[in-house]
Amino acid sequence: MAEIALYPIMLKPALHTRVWGGRRLETVMGKALPTDEPYGESWEMHDTSAVANGGYAGKTVAETLTIMGEALVGAGNPVNQGMPLLAKILDASDWLSVQVHPNDAQASALEGEPRGKSEAWVVLDAAPGARIVIGVAPGTTREAMADAIHNNNLEALLVYQEVVAGDVLNVTANTVHALGPGLLIYEIQQASDTTYRLYDWGRMGLDGKPRALHVEKGVQVAETRFVPAISHPDPDADFVELVRNDYFVTAQAALHEAPMTFDTGGRFQIITCIEGEGVVRAGGGSVVFSKGQTLLIPAACPAFTLRGDGRVLISQQP
Repeated sequence: MAEIALYPIMLKPALHTRVWGGRRLETVMGKALPTDEPYGESWEMHDTSAVANGGYAGKTVAETLTIMGEALVGAGNPVNQGMPLLAKILDASDWLSVQVHPNDAQASALEGEPRGKSEAWVVLDAAPGARIVIGVAPGTTREAMADAIHNNNLEALLVYQEVVAGDVLNVTANTVHALGPGLLIYEIQQASDTTYRLYDWGRMGLDGKPRALHVEKGVQVAETRFVPAISHPDPDADFVELVRNDYFVTAQAALHEAPMTFDTGGRFQIITCIEGEGVVRAGGGSVVFSKGQTLLIPAACPAFTLRGDGRVLISQQP
């Protein structure tokens, strides 16, 4: 059996056009967009992302996982289920649909899927007055939600909040949510795309047809009792944990010329540069990176070292 190569894996994201997208993935985050369409999502680390360097260059993350196995994903993660986390950057030039995701048990029962979808948002940039939807008015009944959707007035039941750059939200499964215009977001989530679209503001999709709604299942899994809180981590901290739940931990680190070394604890690490540039060293190699780029450190690397001038987000399993 060939020896497993351990090094910092530079990733080429999978880019997705969206009716609510724009061009800031290119103009702000430095990603070359292949067409003039609105791009809303850059899947930074996902099974469909591609490796851009080293011995696995040209392979997808999924293909690399079949070669590396637990050396990439870490013990306790079934290799045949793919990478358990998905990191994205989202550009919202219009409202995303109002949606909700099932938890693990609901995803298994309703869809036969191994994972639900809890996620978290880190606001990278926000236009003045930019808003999100984060829940419905506490005490709203499922019947009232369904009636409002069918009568095209769900807006009256939604909870809106303004956000600014640096805000963080832990958007657990079952939370009714939507991003509003003017937001650029880093999203870390369970690797699931099971989405129940409750409301789409009466618009057409890119194909000119209304996008499908999933009202029955969406109302069934929606949380109606409380609204998640927005946190405001210290923007000047050299290292600060932004969010922690059962599925992922995300921290922000400020890079300096003096190197910082982190233990992986046997868990894969997703490093996304959100400002400036830097160098990461792990296993048998080092990689230079800049704003908008994402790297994957294999779980079998015991540690990694960062230095540079900028800021990165580091996500891993807890």
